[in-house]
Amino acid sequence: MAQVRSHPVAPVPDRLFPDEREERWRARFTAPRMSRPAWARDAPDRCVYSSNVSGTTEIYTWDRATDTHRQVTDRRSGTHSATLPPDGETVWWFADTDGDEFGHWVREPFAGLPAGVTAEPAVPGVVDGYPAGLDIGRRVTVAGTSTDDGTTIWVSRDGAPATAIYSHAEDAGVGALSDDETLLAISHSEHGDSRHPDIRVLRVADGGIAGELSDGPGKGLTPLVFAPLPGDGRLLVLHESRGREELLVWDVLADTRTEIELDLPGEVAADFHPDGRHLLVWHTHAARTRLYRHDLTTGALDELPVAPGCVGSAEVRPDGTVEYTCSSAAEPATVRALHPDGTDRVLVAPPGERAPGSVPVEDLWVDGKGVQRVHALVARPDAPGPAPAVFSLHGGPHAADEDRFSAVRAAWVDAGFVVVEVNYRGSTGYGSAWRDAIEGRPGTTELEDVAAVFDACVASGLVDPARCVVEGWSWGGYLALLAVGTQPQRWAAGLAGVPVADYLTAYADEMEQLRAFDRALFGGSPAEQPELYRSASPLTYVDDVRVPVLVLAGENDPRCPIRQVDIYLDALADRGDVPYEVSRFDAGHGSLVVDQTLRHIATEIDFARRAIAS
Repeated sequence: MAQVRSHPVAPVPDRLFPDEREERWRARFTAPRMSRPAWARDAPDRCVYSSNVSGTTEIYTWDRATDTHRQVTDRRSGTHSATLPPDGETVWWFADTDGDEFGHWVREPFAGLPAGVTAEPAVPGVVDGYPAGLDIGRRVTVAGTSTDDGTTIWVSRDGAPATAIYSHAEDAGVGALSDDETLLAISHSEHGDSRHPDIRVLRVADGGIAGELSDGPGKGLTPLVFAPLPGDGRLLVLHESRGREELLVWDVLADTRTEIELDLPGEVAADFHPDGRHLLVWHTHAARTRLYRHDLTTGALDELPVAPGCVGSAEVRPDGTVEYTCSSAAEPATVRALHPDGTDRVLVAPPGERAPGSVPVEDLWVDGKGVQRVHALVARPDAPGPAPAVFSLHGGPHAADEDRFSAVRAAWVDAGFVVVEVNYRGSTGYGSAWRDAIEGRPGTTELEDVAAVFDACVASGLVDPARCVVEGWSWGGYLALLAVGTQPQRWAAGLAGVPVADYLTAYADEMEQLRAFDRALFGGSPAEQPELYRSASPLTYVDDVRVPVLVLAGENDPRCPIRQVDIYLDALADRGDVPYEVSRFDAGHGSLVVDQTLRHIATEIDFARRAIAS
């Protein structure tokens, strides 16, 4: 095994601020927060959620009948994936190794295990792998796993050892199990394009095909959920046949497809109400999400009077109460309940003080090279401009920055930086063409949009062009490294967390699910598209970097593996004329440990300050 070279280690400052801002920025991360509690279908008083109250994100249960909370997991790198079976008798959580995402589901009694007893494998017979979906019925459990050999979907009946019901070399995943547990919807990419999957419905009894749904090349379908009624074969599906994500109901048994046309801009997603006659609809437009109720019989669409802000997770209780999370850039998230009588209040909060708020974001729309304008969110410090700025680029790439609370954004604002978040081509929420515009030209396309927003911010006098840094994590970290190599004249520094730094090596080492994604994005593997991978790789432009570079990388990262980061750092070291620093941490693709996150943010802000002062 090749010896890893040493590189300059980024210092972690003891303090970022000499005044009350120090306590405030740290409190936003250390303040206890929690996800929306999800309940067991047949025992709705039993709930599971994640929280950072211990200092690390872990899994907790909540018994509403006794108002009792219990910490379930206590692992060095934290835990974030958990669910409950319909009876609520056990709690299931995904066990990996120090954030590497490779492992299996385990379960333990809802009330807890005796001292010294460990959780047992939840589905005997399922091999370890990267998770590819899970659906737990009353008698049938379906679990998906992905390995280098492809995806396998397993079925277990009445707790018996699981058997494979589906297996393929291309990417696939568990979609939904019908209420009577006779039908299983899966998404698959047997056609070779995991970014635009098709749907297949299998008969659980024998694995035979009950139905197929495809919209053809370049148009994906996503199975959401079956209607929650026995014998009901209606599957709620996301489609994009008209260029944006919309809804349809596919009655698998009747083989009918009914598109749901809603008079709403932007994109939607949905879930069934417990009655099966209504939908709870998430509507996302211009980086904000709100909730609607849609009547499948009459077609009526009514916006729900939820609290101000951007809605996150939401679900309808058996009594019709809508429980949801909501936040804005200025206000931290709360878990709320909108009752059938219209009253809306906080449902539950973790112990301790709420995180301090921050400043709101403003919308910025800029003409770019695409047909649509580029949308960005801007948060301003209370200081005269032109100011230093951080162009913070989201990961994904199929994601988007939204008007939600971010302790990271708030810390940069406290440090005197204008924060510019760009929803570049490749982002979700702006239609299929916008999302897919990066196909065949990833990296360069996104950075054209970033450059257009940069120029608009400079022209307006908002930012100081000599004091702008580019920053991001995951795909955003990849773009930050690519930016300092291909746009060196624009940036004072590049800050890249868990990035793709050498695309060829990253492809060789990453999880198979991401290899499939890359093949769909690039139009083939590196062997088939060598020049395209080379032109998209930050390593190709390492000799053009002219500004300081900070890289933060996880030792156990399966998405942006550490070997390709080391190759990029070695190339910087070989040059010898560009200042760079590295922060390595013993976790995966990011961290669930609060103290570790604090060190990352302090390291980034300190590095940026030193870079713009030089």
